[in-house]
Amino acid sequence: MIIGILGAGQLGRMLAMAGYPLGLHFRTLDLSSEAPAGPVSELIVADFNDTDALKRFARGLDLVTYEFESVPVDSARFLNRRVTVLPPPEALEVAQDRVSEKSFFERLGIPAPRFLAVNTWDDLKNALNEIGLPAVLKTRRFGYDGKGQFVLRKTEDVSVAWQSLSGVPLILESFVAFERELSILAVRSRPGETRFYPLVENHHQDGILRLSLCPAPGASSELQSEAEDYAKRALEALNYVGVLAIEFFQHEGHLLANEMAPRVHNSGHWTIEGAETSQFENHLRAILGLPLGSTATVGHSAMLNIIGTIPDSRKILSMPDTHLHLYGKAARPNRKLGHITIRAQSEEARGARLAELRSITEE
Repeated sequence: MIIGILGAGQLGRMLAMAGYPLGLHFRTLDLSSEAPAGPVSELIVADFNDTDALKRFARGLDLVTYEFESVPVDSARFLNRRVTVLPPPEALEVAQDRVSEKSFFERLGIPAPRFLAVNTWDDLKNALNEIGLPAVLKTRRFGYDGKGQFVLRKTEDVSVAWQSLSGVPLILESFVAFERELSILAVRSRPGETRFYPLVENHHQDGILRLSLCPAPGASSELQSEAEDYAKRALEALNYVGVLAIEFFQHEGHLLANEMAPRVHNSGHWTIEGAETSQFENHLRAILGLPLGSTATVGHSAMLNIIGTIPDSRKILSMPDTHLHLYGKAARPNRKLGHITIRAQSEEARGARLAELRSITEE
């Protein structure tokens, strides 16, 4: 069986690596001939809007999935007329526009920060009158790892943000003084079987995910149930198949949805060693209609992203229960080059091992 993956980044690489033990083969489509999934797949280098390339890509495939949410929706639908695309293209459409995404949450009764669409300077002034400061001005489309957004704390910030971001559709959101950032990974199969991984606590710096902890320290069963309820609403509304990640703010003991990613997710990389079934294998099981694997944790895990430069691999691998994943990318500032997962028997042991790991990676 041959699975097509739109995008050949590190997520596509890890999907393929999870699929080979299941007897699967992979074809990827990407803009770059040096994409990380190239060495583990048949790589077609082309633009995602190139219909001739899409036809070549689709030829002989049994299924198509994707590893990033900026795949053009029209291209996903073009492929879906030739071969089944999962998760469904409708999930891409919702997730690609922050107003559509927040409106989707609103329709489902999933709490989220207050928001208003902004297209003009007058729209921004009116939105600020309604929402007030502090607030966050973001591009509606694209933007990741902290790009395409400004936190507006005082009046002087508004014109600076407008000069930087104007010219594209925007969204103004109320600023949330959150206690922490959490995410849940949910997976739903073609027959409708649904499973959830435990809540993950995420730590960002300069808009880039640096650290994920699972299970999230101190996350109550009530908070887990709240996250699962919201994720289940989204899965069912979209007739979703595959892994879905929803990022939340924890605020006053409850969850506010920030955004969702209709794909396997960086905050789930710990599952490769830290769960009975990785998010990558479960995504493939889901789209193939196979029984889902257990999402139970194996101990307490921490995932540390490697950003910009690669630390001494020998020192990392000398630590017990430490796993190194390198993506084959050339080093450059703020680029995700790999990740390290540590696993321990207790939260306290995880903290001690993480401190040791950080002393190595920050040398």
